[in-house]
Amino acid sequence: MQVQFTVNGKSSSVETPPHTLLVQVLREQLSLTGTHVGCDTAQCGACTVMMNGRAVKSCNILAAQAEGSEITTLEGLAQADGTMHPMQAAFKECHGLQCGFCTTGMVMSALDLCQHHPKASEAEIRELLEGNICRCTGYQNIVKAVQQGAAAMAG
Repeated sequence: MQVQFTVNGKSSSVETPPHTLLVQVLREQLSLTGTHVGCDTAQCGACTVMMNGRAVKSCNILAAQAEGSEITTLEGLAQADGTMHPMQAAFKECHGLQCGFCTTGMVMSALDLCQHHPKASEAEIRELLEGNICRCTGYQNIVKAVQQGAAAMAG
């Protein structure tokens, strides 16, 4: 089947079997490998992307369900000159990553969190990131990164 959507501001059309997951199309057909496949059960959050302005787990969505959608992956956050998005910069500056496997999903979920809860407390950030699993950091620096990124995004 033919699926059309916009990915990182560019119109995309892919031919794919009906049972193909969005994460598979992003990684295998569009070579956007920042989106990771972690658990294949929508529990870890490593595959999180923005779809129509909301964080979604792309391992839990068929590519066909994204028909006509606006998809943003981690690769689509930086400016054209390579300047990182404020949330990406905050994760780097606060060392909100170690192995980096969960980072993509954490950054994308943090953007959604900041969009809908711009003044979230530390406890709220921890609760709102509950669908993303990190096995390395202990979350403290991730929470700091989200707070710093939210402040930078707010101006």
